[in-house]
Amino acid sequence: MFRQSTRRQFLRRTAGTAAAGTVLGTAGLGFLSSLPVVSASEADLPPQAVRLSEDIEPLVRLLEETPREQLLEAVAARIKQGTSYKEILAALLLAGVRNVQPRPEVGFKFHAVLVVNSAHLASLASPPEHRWLPIFWSLDYFKVAQAEDRDQGNWTMSAVEEAAVPDAQHAPAAFTQAMQRWDEPAADAAAAALARHLKPHEAFELFCRFAARDFRSIGHKAIFVSNAFRTLEHIGWQHAEPVLRSLAYALLKHDGTNPATADLEPDRPWRTNQARAAQLRDDWLTGRADPAAAGELATVLRTASAEDACDHVVQSINSGLSPDVVWDSLFVSAGELLCRQPGIISLHALTTTNAIHYAFRTTQDEQMRRLLLLQNAAFLPMFRQRMYGRGAVGELNLLQLEPWQAAAPPSVEEIFADVGRNTLDAARKVIAYATRHPDATELIDTARLLVFFKGNNSHDYKFSSAVLEDYGHLSPEWRARFLAASMFNLRGSSERDNPLVARTRAALAG
Repeated sequence: MFRQSTRRQFLRRTAGTAAAGTVLGTAGLGFLSSLPVVSASEADLPPQAVRLSEDIEPLVRLLEETPREQLLEAVAARIKQGTSYKEILAALLLAGVRNVQPRPEVGFKFHAVLVVNSAHLASLASPPEHRWLPIFWSLDYFKVAQAEDRDQGNWTMSAVEEAAVPDAQHAPAAFTQAMQRWDEPAADAAAAALARHLKPHEAFELFCRFAARDFRSIGHKAIFVSNAFRTLEHIGWQHAEPVLRSLAYALLKHDGTNPATADLEPDRPWRTNQARAAQLRDDWLTGRADPAAAGELATVLRTASAEDACDHVVQSINSGLSPDVVWDSLFVSAGELLCRQPGIISLHALTTTNAIHYAFRTTQDEQMRRLLLLQNAAFLPMFRQRMYGRGAVGELNLLQLEPWQAAAPPSVEEIFADVGRNTLDAARKVIAYATRHPDATELIDTARLLVFFKGNNSHDYKFSSAVLEDYGHLSPEWRARFLAASMFNLRGSSERDNPLVARTRAALAG
């Protein structure tokens, strides 16, 4: 049987916080935990801009209209007046979807939206005294993305065409048909109807069908689906309509030729995997655990094409292996790509695998689970191919990486001193450390806090939230190596602090 989520076991880690504070020198930030609705007047919107619910619109306008150099202080003042964490999070997401266009790619400036759930997960997993730091970083990043969008034409989400919105009975079919035709206006209207008439899990099932159907935007489509629904789960379904409209628009991004009428490379795995999904044995969700088999499949994935990778997954499942074994191999293979060429492409192999795995665990549609597993297997070779287009791809073999050997076991402080300077040594030390400390609490706490204090881009949050969550999803035999691979994109203790930390501290203390 596939493993149930162990997210709760790995999110709320605080035992290692004191030691992490020693590495970071952050002991003086305890005042943040003492901080706890907006009453700003609503200014006029552009005539055709989408309006949000009355309870959140004023706070969203505050984020939109306050200059970047004043925003953190303005939000801190609202928090002191009683504005809640949930309200700030909702406003942050909604400001992003109204003001930032997910084009030309579902990435780039649109990370202001994609990163919201990652920042939220980081906040949940952090001790109370640091919980606002990821959110305040995201607030500042929204202003960067908003300015970039203005420079590119100042896109704003318009009000939906009400006459085109289908009724509750026809909304699911209308949405599915529009997405299959890649019909943006029809999908926009149908997405609004889904938000109005469906329950969250019903809408998720419909969007899940299109999360991983193509490889455009290097996995950002799957990331947006999972992150959007995860954030809505926390802030409330009443905010869903603009989010689902933005999501449908992002999922329909293509390169000019309508994929519904062409045979294009990003779409081929989805088409061929329809037949493969049917080939999996009837009881495929059960099976034997076999760590060695996961390593064997990961070895195949080092060089396999997308088609061959999917065929090997089918063979593995039909030989009696549990899908957990396949997921272990996918996580480890994604981690190895990062070791072989640290950078923007390989880190998305990990964040995409995180998003698809979340969808796999969440959907109740067995056929969809089959397709998601196979699509993830197809995507990893496609990521590898993209990496070759960016330069040399190393030969490091994560499965054969030797743990650090020394008279004394490595400390967390020693590991993060090596990150960014002697990262391969840091990875080897992680294997030795996590083998002795399987829960890796202190190391994970420190990694997260280093992102808070040293991180300076959206991928620091997206990546760290994904891999530190997924550590708990792997079989125990593979966790140490997976965590070792993450060192190639985490922050080291010798890096300069992000100045936003001091500014956030001053804003919340002032």
